[in-house]
Amino acid sequence: MVSRAWEIAATVADPEIPVLTIEDLGILRAVEEDGTKVRVRITPTYSGCPAMDAIRDDVTDVLRDSGYEDVRVELVLSPAWTTDWMSEKGKSKLRDYGITPPSGLAAARPAGPVRVALAVKCPRCDSLDTRELARFGSTSCKALYECRACLEPFDYFKVL
Repeated sequence: MVSRAWEIAATVADPEIPVLTIEDLGILRAVEEDGTKVRVRITPTYSGCPAMDAIRDDVTDVLRDSGYEDVRVELVLSPAWTTDWMSEKGKSKLRDYGITPPSGLAAARPAGPVRVALAVKCPRCDSLDTRELARFGSTSCKALYECRACLEPFDYFKVL
């Protein structure tokens, strides 16, 4: 059963991709509730993610506004976040927002570098005739692509 505090914390939006909640991203890892005390654990999408301070503050604010007096938000770095933790609902929201969600499972990748040509589907016209313009897009977890069919640029949320 999901606690009331989890449900409240789960409403916090990602400041970089506001259509996603921290639950959609899979960075909300645990919520422990004891009366008016609550302890929340979140995992950054990558170490050094600048959004974590804002997320911590937003989680603290929303829980305090809901009556929790003692709120602790902790960053948990291990295990490292993976795009496998994103919900299907979150991936659908990304697609609707115009960002191609990660494809494939990070857990299924072999160890070590593997170079393969990646076909990334355009979120606007569904064409696979796309090309990477920049390894890093508007944030480090996204790459910038261009669709050769509709000529529109778009972000691709990389598999991590």
